[in-house]
Amino acid sequence: MTNFTDMNRQDQQAYLMKPIIDELKQVGGQATTRDLKRAVVEREEDIPENTLTMYKTSRNGRKYLPFNFAFNFAISNLIMAGMLKRPKQGIVVLTEKGREYKGSRTELSDTVYKISLPQWQKKIEQNKKSKESSIDIREEESLDNLEEDWKGPLLNALLNLSPGKLELFCRALVAKMNVDLDETIGTSLTGDGGVDGYGYIKTDDFRTAARVAIQAKRWNPSNSVSSPEIDKFRGAMDKFRAEYGIFITTSTFTREAIKASRAGTRVITLIDGDHLLELIAKYELYVTKKVITTYELDDFFEDEN
Repeated sequence: MTNFTDMNRQDQQAYLMKPIIDELKQVGGQATTRDLKRAVVEREEDIPENTLTMYKTSRNGRKYLPFNFAFNFAISNLIMAGMLKRPKQGIVVLTEKGREYKGSRTELSDTVYKISLPQWQKKIEQNKKSKESSIDIREEESLDNLEEDWKGPLLNALLNLSPGKLELFCRALVAKMNVDLDETIGTSLTGDGGVDGYGYIKTDDFRTAARVAIQAKRWNPSNSVSSPEIDKFRGAMDKFRAEYGIFITTSTFTREAIKASRAGTRVITLIDGDHLLELIAKYELYVTKKVITTYELDDFFEDEN
């Protein structure tokens, strides 16, 4: 099979339809588009592991994620064909038609396009007649692409942080995630035994629930963190008797690294670049929310230290 990145846009959309249906069946028929997107990339070996952090720059200077276009339009086509429904923005649900589908990938895309392509053509013709906008109707439909304009610049800002400042940033993030940080372990660039932070998970009922070790890696998005890095981190967890691990990277994890993180009795939570950006937005860590889905970077990313 042709590598996903070598396919044209319509072939990418056709490829994604079946994995989207299968993954929704796996998780009970409903998911956020963000979770669904990450699960499909993890499952499909023909999709590069670093797909969700490989941003490009458009001719007008806007950072965008090419995968979003194919994924979002695959979702739109499935909705038009009655396989999915969107009860609200960011959520998709399998319909009865989607739940009952048991055909092949090719049969699914053929079935969907017979229904959706005439609808796209009708919208394009209506758009031309109205002459109210010069934007291609297909791009208008992809709201998620416009809503995530802030992600590319934020990822670049993280990549430009020094290793020490990235570690500081990640400690601030996990602190917002109810981790009570130790003031001595993991606060130095050297001599901390392979951890970039250490603390105790807090709960409402108990002061501490578990010891947690933190690792932060600034990696180029073109490279994925491999399983040996997970094994090394697990060794560091052993040294500090950590019961829980959080591994944060600006890149992605290989599928073998994901498997390694789930092996054994102590699960390591993996936070890849895409998930990291979402958490930064959720906790508004060194970013300021300007409108519903746009964030302005604070001067934290501009100062050298």
